[in-house]
Amino acid sequence: MSVTRAVRRAPLRLGAFALAGVMLTACGSGSDSGDSGDSKAGGGQVTVTVDLFGAFGYQEAGLYAEYERLHPNVKIKQTDTEDEQDYWKSLQTRLAGGGGLADVQALEVGRIASVTQKQADKFADLKEYGAGSLQGEFAAAKWAAATTKDGKVLGLGTDVGPEAMCYRSDLFKAAGLPTDRAELATKWATWDGYLVLGRQYKAKGPAGSSWLDSIASLNSVMIGQAKERYYDASGALIYENGPAVKSAWDASVRAAADGLSAKLDQWSPPWNQAFSSGSFATMPCPAWMLGYIKGQAGDAGKGKWDVAKLPGGAGNWGGSYLAVPRAAQHKKEAYELVKWLTAPEQQTALFRKQGNFPSAVKAIGQIADARDPYFSDAPIGQIFGAAAEQAPVQVLGVHDKDIADQITNALSEVERKGTPPETAWSNAKKAVKNALG
Repeated sequence: MSVTRAVRRAPLRLGAFALAGVMLTACGSGSDSGDSGDSKAGGGQVTVTVDLFGAFGYQEAGLYAEYERLHPNVKIKQTDTEDEQDYWKSLQTRLAGGGGLADVQALEVGRIASVTQKQADKFADLKEYGAGSLQGEFAAAKWAAATTKDGKVLGLGTDVGPEAMCYRSDLFKAAGLPTDRAELATKWATWDGYLVLGRQYKAKGPAGSSWLDSIASLNSVMIGQAKERYYDASGALIYENGPAVKSAWDASVRAAADGLSAKLDQWSPPWNQAFSSGSFATMPCPAWMLGYIKGQAGDAGKGKWDVAKLPGGAGNWGGSYLAVPRAAQHKKEAYELVKWLTAPEQQTALFRKQGNFPSAVKAIGQIADARDPYFSDAPIGQIFGAAAEQAPVQVLGVHDKDIADQITNALSEVERKGTPPETAWSNAKKAVKNALG
């Protein structure tokens, strides 16, 4: 969702995480253990508060209403901050003060290492409520990322963000470019091929329409294809000289120099409006972005959008966790809700309605043949499923999101202000050092 999702859930609903090998179910039959003293006596109604960033889609998919139907004593109240950076800053303030925290707090994957390594005392160990029995039902990497060195489980995984390329087939046709998703996957098998097509689009595409939304989105998706990005496996900071960061940066500034970007800051009002206006023809998109595009482009966009395999190989952008703060008022009820929301049945429903790609193998099997009429009947289950299987398990660092944000800011300088790439990169390094302290 995530968003960055700044990322909406990456965020964008924004950080990156990939599953490898067999993905196991996120639902379990863990026993209810731990403190139950935060339940209201006598079976009275409990209001469980949920604080999210971006658009997780639980409310839109009707999952809260279904949970309340199944649990008449529970009422769910959600708050939502669109920008993940704003959400994270607010969460840090509330964690420091110990007040104002929701019963359930979302954590973007780019923050999870910071939480497990630096803020474990601020969140409940979900094993105290029965989560230990769920370990075998989660992919090892997804489970491990939210587990501290001493074995505490601080969150249950929601979606993952396997990536593809979303594109406007009507604009491609107007520019004389191929519209068939299989042919495009061949032509842009590499990022160089993608930029070649971009230059062709610039020459012949509709007036006022650019090849991609922003170079920041290009950078994010390319970073999502690398195993080691900002840190190496030993925990050493490598972003300054790492090949993944350099390759993504070089491609992004080249796209800016070629005039291929619409120069739209992601999650800004102009960016939102551009989905329906045709201001850009392509956008690297994780699975969760499909729901966002539908929401912004509306009914008029149905059949104009399509989805194809991502250039440069599989990658991942986004993915989140649901956690319960130690200061939460209703920890047991919060855990039960978290366990239910991350179960395969709910992950399947969420994918079909919002596009959030599940992390449970049972759910993945259920959506393998899924197609999306809105996106020209694209076989999204197959496209995103293959990406999820092939994407690397990335090394996560404490300051992944902070570093990504500063690089995004620097790229915005390049395309919005015309700052020379060398100067912008120098500014990014200074900003990273300041952010890391």
